[in-house]
Parts: sequence; structure tokens; C-alpha cells
Amino acid sequence: MNIASFAPLAVVLPILGAALTFLLIRHSRAQRAVSISLLSLTLALECLLLASAWNSGAAAVTIGGWLPPFGIVMVVDQFSSPMLVVSSAVSLAVLVYATGQGMADGDEDAPVSIFHPTYLILVAGVSNAFLSGDLFNLYVGFEILLTASYVLMTLGGTGPRIRAGVTYVVVSVVSSVLFLIAIAMVYGATGTVNMADLAIKLGELDQGTKTLLHVMLLVAFGIKAAVFPLSFWLPDSYPTAPAPVTAVFAGLLTKVGVYAMVRTETLLFPGDTLNTPLMVVALLTMVVGILGALAQSDIKRLLSFTLVSHIGYMVFGLAMSSVAGLAAAVFYVAHHITIQTSLFLVTGLIERRGGSSSVDRLGGLAKLSPMLALLFFIPGMNLAGIPPFSGFLGKVGLMQAGIELGTPLAYALVTGGVVTSLLTLLAIARVWNRAFWRRPTDAEHPDPVLLATPAARVSGPGAKVNNTVTLLPRTMVGPTAGLVVLGVALTVFAGPLFGLSDRAARDMLDRAPYIQAVLGDGTAVPGTTAMGGGR
Repeated sequence: MNIASFAPLAVVLPILGAALTFLLIRHSRAQRAVSISLLSLTLALECLLLASAWNSGAAAVTIGGWLPPFGIVMVVDQFSSPMLVVSSAVSLAVLVYATGQGMADGDEDAPVSIFHPTYLILVAGVSNAFLSGDLFNLYVGFEILLTASYVLMTLGGTGPRIRAGVTYVVVSVVSSVLFLIAIAMVYGATGTVNMADLAIKLGELDQGTKTLLHVMLLVAFGIKAAVFPLSFWLPDSYPTAPAPVTAVFAGLLTKVGVYAMVRTETLLFPGDTLNTPLMVVALLTMVVGILGALAQSDIKRLLSFTLVSHIGYMVFGLAMSSVAGLAAAVFYVAHHITIQTSLFLVTGLIERRGGSSSVDRLGGLAKLSPMLALLFFIPGMNLAGIPPFSGFLGKVGLMQAGIELGTPLAYALVTGGVVTSLLTLLAIARVWNRAFWRRPTDAEHPDPVLLATPAARVSGPGAKVNNTVTLLPRTMVGPTAGLVVLGVALTVFAGPLFGLSDRAARDMLDRAPYIQAVLGDGTAVPGTTAMGGGR
């Protein structure tokens, strides 16, 4: 039996884990053991799915005995399988981090034990979205993960979290309504929502109807992916959530939107119909996002703006409609999930060790905690694209594809990408210089925790020093270090990963492997796009 037949378990196992952890809600140790064990088992399964896709190409699994295009289909190919592995690896690291944080804070028996079942539901929604072979099941995946994210964002019930949650809910509902309307219009026009079937039938529609459906889906996914100008909600929503929640949101949720954009653009709407608007959006997303980051003094808000900015690189790769551009975009998505999550986890450690995430109140962290400095420096340089890290390799791939395309807009995007990378380095360097390098006494509003060192001297009437220093729990440092190592591994194994990305890009632009995996080998596939810019 083909290992791809077990793909539904990537969704079923987290849902089973959510049910079990909910039943164990008053038994925190058992809850932790179940959630970590089942997520580890899910990751192991997805590694086997990746190996299967690597060796055998795309494979489809029908659910409930209904043959496509009528039944639910899950598709494992060389794009969905690495996304599953990276997302589950990141989710597992964040879960261990969150568990360690709960143990360190002594809140094991608090009502936030609802975190575990909700978190596993989120993972199930992400996996379902990556595997989905039809638009409606993709919608279901989005709704599962968004419903779970509403709960996670408002954990603790503080005023700022509730306000941010309201904004997040409103924006997400608008996006979901647009997506649902688009699905209804697609079904009305073609009589199907199966994506392989749509790849054939959409070509039979008149250009006006096809363009309307195209734009509707792009806008819905653009909101979820936080591309400019649909990204206004993200910097105010993510930083208010608890550190583990912010980390998994930043790493995964916007990438599911990017995944949906890539899948629908290559499979349903091949060609260059909206490539020019997409390139303009990519350029504005990069530049506006990084300019917003430079204006921030809070590390979480700064990283939220860089998150928006670097979505532009992925949209740039997609908009080029070439093997080289799409392959670089696929690699960059995997890179960014890992690095962005790492940085948000490190920020949680900074807040715990230094008492704040504002660089105005931080200083001397490099001396206070050399390990913390190293954990920030490596992914920070990776995000900025410093050689030889994976961020540099992904950006070089995108720049090469842009130069090969050779249009004025492509050159503008290459320039914008270089400028954005340099400004990202500037933003990260400012955080490093102020939070890690300078003396605590030089901070504008130093936190007492930072002044509680033998070298610190606080004078003046009534001045007090808090001599209680918060040490970083190993259960929080360990998973953070693991993600940093995973980011380095993306560099070490960049060759095979780019090879996989290249094969994924070729198959997506060809469309035949996906369509025939779902509908059968004898299915006639419409003309495919030109695959220029091969690696």
C-alpha cells in the first residue's frame, strides 16, 4: 500500500489528540504527554509522506469511497508534503516551549489548559488546508484553524488581547465570506469545486467570468496572507497574544494563505493574466512592511512588520510564473516559517529574561545571557539574508529569477528585494545594538531586572535594585535552540531542498502530475504554461 494512503491521519491524529486532551483537562501532566506524543507521531507520518512524494511524485487519496470530482480528495505532492513537515516541526517546538513556559510559571492547573486541545485543532486545520484537493475543503481547513486561533489569541482575557482578537475576528470573517462567495460563484459557473477538475473546466469559461473568479480568490487569500494593502490588521493583532501563540501565528497562518495563492495561481489560473498586479503588490508589501518595522521600538511589533515585508518575496516568486521563481518561493516559504517562528520564541525569552520586549528598556543582554544572544543573532542574520544562511540563498534564487525574466518591473522588484534585505539587516542590527550590546544603564527606561547585576550601580534617594533574576527554563530554551538549528539545517541541506523545490515548481507549472493523480492517468490536460527560467 502506498504510504500516501495514510495522508488523512495528518488531520485525524491532531483531532484525536484534541479530544483526548480535552477529556484530560484536569490532568495537566497527562494532557502534555498526549499532545506532545500525538504531534510527534503526526510529524513522523508526514516525514514518510514527504519521502513518498520525493520518490513517487503526486498521489491522491479519496475519502469515504466517493470518487473525484464528487468526493473529498487529499493530495500529497512535492509542495504540500514539505509544507506539512515544516509546519508540524515548528508546531511541535512551539508546543514544547509553551508547555515549558506553563510549568515554569506554575500555572499547570489554570483554566488555560484549554490551550492544548485548541492548539491541536489549529494544527489539524493547517494540515487539512495543505492537503486539500478541493476549494470547499480548503475553506473548511481555514475555518478550523481560524476558529482555534480566535481562542488562542484571547487566552488570558486581557483588554489588549480582546481588542486585538476583535480586529482579527472581523478581518478573518470578511476574508472567509469573500472566499465562500467565490466558491459559490465557481461552483455556479463550473459545477465543481474539485481543484483538478476546475483546472480543466475553468479554461472553458469566458475571460471576464474567469478574471472575476480569479480576483475574488486572490483578495480572499491576500487578506489571509497579509499582503499590502490587506495587511493592516496583522501588526496590531499578533504582538498582544502570548509568546508561543504569536510565534505559531507568525510562522504558519500567513503561510497557509500564501500556499493557497500559489496552489490556485498555478493550478487554476495558469499564465500571466494578473502577474503585473501581483508584482506591484509584492513590491509594496516588501517596502511598506520594512519601513514600518524600522519605526518600531517593540521587538514583537518590529517582527510583525518584517513578517508582512517578507511575504512580498514569496509573492514575487509566484508572480514570475517561472520554474526558477516558483522554486525559490517554495524554498523561501519553508525558510521563513522556521526563522520567523524562531525569532518570536526568542523574543519571548528576551521578555522573560529582560523584563520587556521594548528595546527602550533593554540593554546588556549579551553579557547577561550569552546563550540568548546567540539564539537571537543566528535567526536574525538569517532573516536579514546574510551569507551563507538560507535567507540569503532563497533571496539569491529570487533575484536570479527576476534578472532572467528581464522586465522593467522585475528589475524594480530585484532592487526592492535588495533594499528590503538591507533594511531588514538595519532593523535587526538596531535591536542587537540596543538590547544586547549596550550597557543596561544606557537604556532610556531600564527594567530593574537588567540592573540587578553586580556591575550595575543605581544611585539616588530611594533607588532600589531587584536582586531576583529570572533564569530561562531549559524547557523553553531547548525547543527554541532546536528551531534555530533547523534554520541552520536549511542552509546545510539547501542543495537537496532546492532540488525538491525545483521539482515541485515544475510539476505545479506543468499541472499534469496533479490533475492526473486526482482524476486518473488517462485525463487530458489542457495546455500548460511556458516554464521559462529553469534552474
